[in-house]
Amino acid sequence: MLKVASIFLILTLTLIPILLPAAPLTLAFGQRLNEGTNSLNWSGYAVTASSGTVTAVYGSWVVLSVSCSKQSAYVAFWAGIDGFNSNTVEQAGVLAQCSSGKPYYSAWYEFYPSPSVTISTIIVKPGDVVSVNVSYSSGTFYVTVTDGSQKYSTSGAVSGEQLSSAECITERPSIAGSLTKLADFGNVSFGYDYTKVSQTCYATINGNTLPFGSFSSFQSITMVDNKGAILAKPSVISSDGSSFTVTWYGSN
Repeated sequence: MLKVASIFLILTLTLIPILLPAAPLTLAFGQRLNEGTNSLNWSGYAVTASSGTVTAVYGSWVVLSVSCSKQSAYVAFWAGIDGFNSNTVEQAGVLAQCSSGKPYYSAWYEFYPSPSVTISTIIVKPGDVVSVNVSYSSGTFYVTVTDGSQKYSTSGAVSGEQLSSAECITERPSIAGSLTKLADFGNVSFGYDYTKVSQTCYATINGNTLPFGSFSSFQSITMVDNKGAILAKPSVISSDGSSFTVTWYGSN
């Protein structure tokens, strides 16, 4: 039996009218919705740790062209701190949404409990390499999102942060409390770094910055529907512990 948590993080997207002439959507990004290695809304890898020890996460991926049918569907790719076993998430990433058979892309960040913010100064396209860095110091979270030559940075505080996990995740969000259809993204590769300086996903725990797979507490997460059918599944993590792919299996 899957255990569903009741806490969601609210993401308000103000869509650009020229791209998608529709009312703003209220989506929910948030915690993993059940315990164990299966989840109703997440797929990817996480590293868990003692409270107060996770101070940074680094993630990057190639933006893929999602395949859209006539039905609405969504998928988000992000890196963040908390959310796996806590009530807050400090995260940033890319949202792809299908509307009337067409895909639309945007970048966003979130410091719960403040609403998520669409980053209008970054234009996201298939083929782009997006990198996210979320870090914590002296009560403040710092976020940097980079897409090619485009770069956006911000900071903010969160009440009740646990600093107890780091994630690189593919997610299907919720609308009005109901999970959306998962857009067909094919295969997304986490760990591509266009700077060639380092690979991701990396986390900083107890002052040590290492690939996810170098921590003994790293674990994979498979997205399933409420009947247990697989919707998205990560590959085995790379030999250096930093990279993996997530494959789409179904929309539910």
